[in-house]
Parts: sequence; structure tokens; C-alpha cells
Amino acid sequence: MTESTLQEPQEDSAPAGKYLRFAVPLLIFSVIGIALGVGLTLDPKNIPSALIGKPVPVFDLPPVLGRTQGLQSSDLQGDVALLNVFASWCTACRAEHPLFMRLAREQIVPIHGLNYKDQPQDAAAWLEQLGDPYTRTGADINGRVGIEFGVYGVPETFVIGRDGRIAYKHIGPVTPDALTNTILPLVERLRESSEGMAQ
Repeated sequence: MTESTLQEPQEDSAPAGKYLRFAVPLLIFSVIGIALGVGLTLDPKNIPSALIGKPVPVFDLPPVLGRTQGLQSSDLQGDVALLNVFASWCTACRAEHPLFMRLAREQIVPIHGLNYKDQPQDAAAWLEQLGDPYTRTGADINGRVGIEFGVYGVPETFVIGRDGRIAYKHIGPVTPDALTNTILPLVERLRESSEGMAQ
């Protein structure tokens, strides 16, 4: 009787073990499938940045070849400005560049350039060919400063408040729609709020 009592639980647990062996992988596969499905519906341009509301990283970059003014974190204080991460090898950077040239011509907002993982001669030639809309341009040849800014890829554009804090991050090329409906209204709001605080 003792032996049959001991054997019965083993017989009962066998189907449960088989069930778990198939159920666990199926459950894991389902969770991964749902996560991937949700991920595919997200717009990569809306990826939140952990740096929003935080001061820009501390950095000091030399100028791009042929320019006299490099870029450091203290240059991103005192006025609302844009920081554009670009590279000569970036096709999408070429698409947005005319918008920055117009902003510079019309002196709407200061634009600083962060030249990301570029060869010095290529960056200089690119700015000579397409025009230079940047007040200051830092050469981030090894990409370290870009990493500190959480750059996923170029182009990316940051709106920086007068206090040197990152207010917004735009991933991908800036379009006329993004500029008109998101970036420039935010620039104005930041200017108004900092003026109100100064009074």
C-alpha cells in the first residue's frame, strides 16, 4: 500500500510536467510577439529622451576644420537655441539643411552644429558646398558627445532652453511641418517663459 501510494503522485505529476514543458515556451513566445507587435506600431520619432528637462552634458569640442569657433556646453546657455547633430555622410541631413539655412538667414533662432563621427575634410567640404547655418560647430569625431546626448543616429535636433536644459529632441530630418508646428512654437514658449521669470 505504501508503494502504490508513492507511485500515484508520480503518475499524476507526469501530465502536469508535459503541460508545463509546452506552456512555458508558448507563453514566452506570446509575450515576445506582443512586445514586437506593439513596438512596430510606435513612431521612432516619438521615442522619449531621458535627458528632457536635464542640463546638456558637459563637453568641449574643437571647431570643424576651417571654422574658428568650436562648441562647448556653456555655449548652450543664455539664449534659446537649436543643436543640430549632422554629418556629411548623412543623406537625411542634406534634406533638412535648407531649412536651417533659412532660419540662419532670417535669424529666427541660433543654431549650433554637432558634427558627428565625420572626417574633418568631409565636414568642411560639406559646409562649403551647402552653406553653414551654424553659429558654432563642434567636431565630435569619435562620437562621444553624441553618445552623451543619447543620439540614436543622425540627424537629430535638440531645442535647448536659456538655462542650458534640453527641452525637446527631434529624431530624423526636421521637416517644414515639424519646424512650424512643434519646434518654433516651443522656442517661442521657452523665450516667453524665461522672460516672464526674469521680470
